[in-house]
Amino acid sequence: MKNETVIKAQHNLLDLKLKETFQYKDLMKLHIKKNFALIYKQTIFGPLWLVVSPLLSSIVYSFVFGHMVGLSTSGLPYLLFYMAGTSMWSLFTNCLNGTQATFLANAHIFGKVYFPRLTIPFSQAITAMIKFAIQFLMLVIFYLYYLYAGADIHLTLNVILVPVLILQITLLALALGMIVSSVTVKYRDLSMAIGLFTQLLMYVTPILYSMDGVNQKLAKFILINPLTPIIHNYRVALFGVGNLMITTWVYSFFITAVLLIVGIVLFNKAERDFIDVI
Repeated sequence: MKNETVIKAQHNLLDLKLKETFQYKDLMKLHIKKNFALIYKQTIFGPLWLVVSPLLSSIVYSFVFGHMVGLSTSGLPYLLFYMAGTSMWSLFTNCLNGTQATFLANAHIFGKVYFPRLTIPFSQAITAMIKFAIQFLMLVIFYLYYLYAGADIHLTLNVILVPVLILQITLLALALGMIVSSVTVKYRDLSMAIGLFTQLLMYVTPILYSMDGVNQKLAKFILINPLTPIIHNYRVALFGVGNLMITTWVYSFFITAVLLIVGIVLFNKAERDFIDVI
């Protein structure tokens, strides 16, 4: 008896289609390869830009916000502090920007052949994590240098939280990207505003400053941002300096989980009729 695959309309809103999506692992691998090929095609340095860009940004931030403005870095070396923050921020923005235009950028494919649409944003998230892995390797090299030079950094048991925090910020960006992608099927304005949103969001996220140097009134506002405990705890876990934000991290986990479920539900709902709208 021949195996048959039946494709039918999906009306169950709570069916997230995750099992079907992960059955297309090979397709996601092809998407990831395509993502890198498109980014670094006809470039001289290729993936080396993944190291050069955050390094130059960290050097500029160290000089401007560290030496000139004198923002608090919790006693950490300026370059190390900003490299940790900018690499995590790059992971977030790369994943968000890669997923927020899923429907508009792939309409020509979605209208011709069926495959689980979630493979596109998931592959974008994995692509962003691979880029981050290269930047993280550079961070480790500088980490070892400063450790050898006697900087006030310590390797503690909290370091086991680093993979969890990396995964969480990726899932948060993925969730927001899918929500934006679903909404922009009908309202294109949101895709144009996402760049401004990420720029403003950076200033209420402790990327360029430490929470130690923020006054209490402003800190309460910044802590509403679910990215805040992720970035703060990432530095604490990595460098062993400061205390973990436990309560706000639990809140951040809850927000991430809710947004992820909402994002997948909206994405699956939008894929049913987006061809008729675009």
